[in-house]
Amino acid sequence: MVCRGLRQEDLPETRQRRPSAARPRRKRAIFRVAREVKWDDAMSNAAPSSSPNGTDDSGLRIVRPSTEMTTSQTETAPAPPPAVSAPPTAPAPRSRARIVFVVLAVLAAGGTGAYWWMNRGLESTDDAQVEGHIVNVAARVAGQVSEVLVEDNQLVQAGDPLVRIDPSDIETRLAAARADAAAAVAARDAAQAQLTLTQATVSSSDQQARGGLTSARAGLSSVAATIQSAEAQITAARSRVSLAQTELGRAQHLFADHSVAQAELDSRQAAYDQAVATLAQSEAALAAAQTGRATWMGQIDTAQGRIVQAAAGPDQVAAAQAAVAQADARIQATTSAVHLAELQLEYATVRAPITGYVSRRTVEPGAMVGPDRAMLAIVGSEELWVVANFKEDQIAHMQPGQPVTIEVDAFDGIEVRGHVESLAGATGARFSLIPPDNASGNFTKVVQRVPVRIAIDDAHGARLVPGLSATTVVNVAAPAAH
Repeated sequence: MVCRGLRQEDLPETRQRRPSAARPRRKRAIFRVAREVKWDDAMSNAAPSSSPNGTDDSGLRIVRPSTEMTTSQTETAPAPPPAVSAPPTAPAPRSRARIVFVVLAVLAAGGTGAYWWMNRGLESTDDAQVEGHIVNVAARVAGQVSEVLVEDNQLVQAGDPLVRIDPSDIETRLAAARADAAAAVAARDAAQAQLTLTQATVSSSDQQARGGLTSARAGLSSVAATIQSAEAQITAARSRVSLAQTELGRAQHLFADHSVAQAELDSRQAAYDQAVATLAQSEAALAAAQTGRATWMGQIDTAQGRIVQAAAGPDQVAAAQAAVAQADARIQATTSAVHLAELQLEYATVRAPITGYVSRRTVEPGAMVGPDRAMLAIVGSEELWVVANFKEDQIAHMQPGQPVTIEVDAFDGIEVRGHVESLAGATGARFSLIPPDNASGNFTKVVQRVPVRIAIDDAHGARLVPGLSATTVVNVAAPAAH
């Protein structure tokens, strides 16, 4: 009889109830008998030709349950119900689990070794972003927008016009600046002519003053001689007048005595009158000579004044030269004003500083713009790079020139090639608004990250834009470029 699938509820109840303390032992005996019967049936079906000594063909010892039962077991365990034969069962579950565990362990060890072999000498991080040049474009002159020539996300080349500003005010300022420049040129020509005249006048004035002084001094000497001669003539004339007067008196006495004729008296009278006239002429000549001496002395003073004035000629020349220099400076100032007005007129057309895509366009026709606010932004499309923030324990062997594999999240399956361009001079935390200060408060060690700039060598057709997330793998085992 074989009992297969025997359960407790399948067993009939005994007629006599035992004390409660014997129930667990009775139940254990019942289930043990059922298991032994079940095992006996399985072994008999699996190995019908077992040896009498309790071993099968494979040499395994088959333990058969004992058919003898204790008195208590006989009393409590009724005869098992008849069981039907079943097909052979699978091997023991414990052996299969052991085999599966060994296989999984071997696979895990192999996978770990393969992963280590494939990733040896590689440092990777997913804390990386694509970076590029982003230029905020603002008007360099204030004014009203007359025309907007681009739209958002439009590709523009460096130098392409973006926005036009009304140039009327700028053109007016340019015309005024050009007029001031012309006036400055005319003033400079006048100052240069005055300088030339001053230089010539100062040179001739000095010579004329010195010549006039010499001439005045010579005239003064001549007048002095004339004065001396007039004084001598006066002395001689006075002597002749005195002699003529004496002779005239003698002749008058003699004429009164009728000692001389009337003719003698007249002759003496004429001699006396002539002597008096000669004295008067000499005195007049002396007076004229004295007047001439005063005149020549005045000329001497004038000549000396001219000499003093001529001595100040270099100062006059320097003043004229300063006027010319001032006129030149005025020309430069007005020329700069003209150039500035021309630049402002050129700035009235806002052009793209770099090649890229138009973004964040906020300007519209008719709006007032100025240098204090941006109108739009240009995202550069020619030069892109990747900034990867590696942990501080990953950069020990990282050097510029090592190859880098970049996977951009936006382009799954495309591997971008690049190389390490440079490593930052400090960790990213040092450039934060409030850098950490480990000298104050409690200290908690945090792994720092160092920004690494990676140049893109081949994007494989992927349209990269700044801000995209990426995963970078650096081959630190490769030699660095020199």
